[in-house]
Amino acid sequence: MSQPALDVRSLDLTDPATFVENDVHEFFRAVRAERPVYWHEPVGRKPGFWVVSRYSDVQSLFHHEALSSARGNVLDVVLHGDDSAGGSMLAVTDNPRHRHLRGVMWSAFTPRVLGEVVEKIRQRTTELVSAVVGRDTFDFAAEVAEKIPMNTICDLLSIPQADRGDLLRWNKMALSSDHAGSSELDALSARNEIVLYFMDLAQERRSNPRGDVISMLATAEVEGRPLTVEELAVNCYSLILGGDETSRVSAICAVLALIDNPDQWHALRNGEVSFEAAVEEVLRWATPGTHLARTATEDIELHGTTVRGGDIVTLWNISANNDETVFAEPRKFILSRSPNKHLAFGRGPHYCLGAFLARAELQALLSALVAGVARMELRGTPRPIYSNFVVGYDSLPVHFEGR
Repeated sequence: MSQPALDVRSLDLTDPATFVENDVHEFFRAVRAERPVYWHEPVGRKPGFWVVSRYSDVQSLFHHEALSSARGNVLDVVLHGDDSAGGSMLAVTDNPRHRHLRGVMWSAFTPRVLGEVVEKIRQRTTELVSAVVGRDTFDFAAEVAEKIPMNTICDLLSIPQADRGDLLRWNKMALSSDHAGSSELDALSARNEIVLYFMDLAQERRSNPRGDVISMLATAEVEGRPLTVEELAVNCYSLILGGDETSRVSAICAVLALIDNPDQWHALRNGEVSFEAAVEEVLRWATPGTHLARTATEDIELHGTTVRGGDIVTLWNISANNDETVFAEPRKFILSRSPNKHLAFGRGPHYCLGAFLARAELQALLSALVAGVARMELRGTPRPIYSNFVVGYDSLPVHFEGR
């Protein structure tokens, strides 16, 4: 930790405003070149942490057995102490329990279950896009992007329609905000609301099981015992959290990128690039989740630096996905980019369970845009998200001209 801090380009990565007011891509370009692993000094009462920025290092450390998720996997949580869901929620659980719990959760993502859900995604997305085509100006985030991923996960969990608006509102507050004045207490309150909601729902489904995912989880066993109501609640919360943010923000970034890069919109519309390739570039370009946090359980050597057991280590996907040694001209939006082995969903044991659904949602959106939209136009200033975990926009005023 005696390593000197970065020069004047150094940014406070704990501050949400950093990701709105600065060019973080330029910052990480310099970090990758000059200090691929560096110690981020403590801020106020928050402890310091290691920043890992290069693709090869981030990819490798996702698999490292000496890096634990149990204390928390995002800075906002781990810098304030242990995650209260550690050992219960899949994302903040280590092996061997993680392996057993993931096996149970994975049963919610079988081809039979997902086949029905994907068909609903296609239908809903086509209807949402058709409803806004030709309108003078509308907010793509509110009218389209917000309504696809949240409804997808709610379909998977059989959440009553009347409750979905509250879940979306709480989820948007849990890890991000659309303005700088939101407090950590607001985020904590939102997370608690989601967990309490799912505790009630899990108890109801355990007493009266149906043919839905929550009922299936409520009657399953992990390591020889049923999940508690609290464990059911935090894992349903995890599905909502992971299933909404990545797809919603990626969809908003996709439309803005296509407007800013008309040649790529032209290539997509003319069939010069496949939807599958386009989805991967959208995910890389957007990388909504900036980082994942881990805690070292023993000393690790990285680039001649010793990470001590107990240190917090942050793996920056947003930097890895723009590493020029892996992606040529990374800040160019190139839908035909190949290969495109981005890390938007992580790697290793904690690879995102909902990756298939996220890809299906983005492909449905791009297909609906190509089928129904001739031209897209920005009609205002996109409103950025304030978060040190989720980057992107929370509002996108646009006009869609029909074909």
